[in-house]
Amino acid sequence: MKHYSAEFKSDAVALYRSRPGATMKSAATDFGVKAETLRNWIRAAGGRRSGSALRSRPLPVWR
Repeated sequence: MKHYSAEFKSDAVALYRSRPGATMKSAATDFGVKAETLRNWIRAAGGRRSGSALRSRPLPVWR
């Protein structure tokens, strides 16, 4: 298993978030990692790309 520095991970997440047209798979390929790896880094960094359609939806109210 490869270990990546915190700086590498944050750079990959920042690049993905800065490219609205890029898919997670294409951004992961640019950095030489699997899409699931990048997905985990994005989750750890606080979620989705800013401006995401999913983020703009109201959260459900659970009762």
